[in-house]
Amino acid sequence: MVVPAEHALHEAIQVSPLKLSNDVRRQKIENRLARMRLSATTVRKIQDVFVSEMNKGIHQEPSSLQMENTYVPELVDGTEAGRFLALDLGGTNFRILLLELKNGRVVRENVKNYHIGSELRVGTGLRLFDYLAECLSDFVINQGLQDVEVPLGFTFSFPMVQHSLDVGILVTWTKSFNCPDVVNKDAVQLLRDALARRGDTKVKVIAVLNDTTGTLVQGATLDPDTAIGLILGTGSNACYLERADRVEHWEPERHGEREASVVIDIEWGAFGDNGVLDFIKTEFDRENDANSLLVNSFTFEKYISGKYLGEIVRIVLTKLTKEGLLFLEKDPGRSFFTSGTLTSDLVSYIEQDTVDGSTDNTKEVLAKYDIVPTDDDINIVQYVCEVVSNRAALLVSICLAALLERIDKENVTIAVDGSLYKHHPRFETWMKQYIALLAPSRKFKLIHVEDGSGKGAALVTAIAQRIQKRLT
Repeated sequence: MVVPAEHALHEAIQVSPLKLSNDVRRQKIENRLARMRLSATTVRKIQDVFVSEMNKGIHQEPSSLQMENTYVPELVDGTEAGRFLALDLGGTNFRILLLELKNGRVVRENVKNYHIGSELRVGTGLRLFDYLAECLSDFVINQGLQDVEVPLGFTFSFPMVQHSLDVGILVTWTKSFNCPDVVNKDAVQLLRDALARRGDTKVKVIAVLNDTTGTLVQGATLDPDTAIGLILGTGSNACYLERADRVEHWEPERHGEREASVVIDIEWGAFGDNGVLDFIKTEFDRENDANSLLVNSFTFEKYISGKYLGEIVRIVLTKLTKEGLLFLEKDPGRSFFTSGTLTSDLVSYIEQDTVDGSTDNTKEVLAKYDIVPTDDDINIVQYVCEVVSNRAALLVSICLAALLERIDKENVTIAVDGSLYKHHPRFETWMKQYIALLAPSRKFKLIHVEDGSGKGAALVTAIAQRIQKRLT
């Protein structure tokens, strides 16, 4: 028997029915995608597994969740003031920012973008960090600050183990980076050494963080109830404010009493890397994993993030095509069968058609593959995009609901940044609906935070400076 709450959840997570002129074809397609439509029972099981992995990770037991202590023990309090630098490294382009803070808010900023060539992304760490220092020097000298000691926050958006607020040991490279000699090294010290080799500025690196932590901190300047940070873009991760007495990962040489709380970086992209989520893995997910750069890793991210959603949709559509269920009148162009050619922004574009009751965007996307679709083809493509997108939004919501229960505050604001959240027309709506059903006793709010990785780094640096002054 389904209890009322479960019945409501079951009803809510149903996607729009597929409408086709042929019932047999419709039934076959719905059956092929059945495992991607999660049942209420499966949703509760995922939530239980996530909570179990969190508890193991926080107690430093084997887990697919790193649950890393960021050593950010408090958020902005409105006293932050002064000039701060931020170096935001997370992809092939990185940014350097100079921000002026007043009363805990950014009142002025200068930003410059730099590109990292492929030869630096896969070479030696020495060359990469020398280049970062060169760009920092260029920026600081252009600002006329070469003789001024300016504190810097380093947004290093790769999995790392932190031993303090200014020590971040790289666990593994992701995306298009692979400088093997940096793994298990402190990214902060490598940057400090590179700056020292130049000796032409007085930049002082005092904090390291990832973009998720920056988003949480930046969100706190907009809403003091912010206690969760979420990145939902090319990649995905979350962090939250945890009670310090639950955290076993502390360094022994510490000043004063243990803090009341600390920001924990979950690193949930790797959720399920140990097999605990295999019960939801479909043949489409297995092929998506096989097509990826890092096979058998970042399991959760491959279900939910912008880097992979489009590829999952493409895999489903190509299988339906090969099975004679889609594009019956004309075979698609060769690129349709090539990995990576259907990106997540195109999925969002097609999803907008579903919102508008239109077909224009869908036809435009399919034209890229020399496809002139029938009405049935359009309905199938839109249905697949909805099923894949809806599953992603549901999976994110399951984990956020678990965090709301764990934080146990009357009101919690979730700060979100990332291209998928920003551009997908239905993600936010689905998330609000699902989180409310999965954590019915918790009041929450979603806010869109722009540039947590940049502004957040400056704010964390200001917090670090405030703490240092308090302890001296």
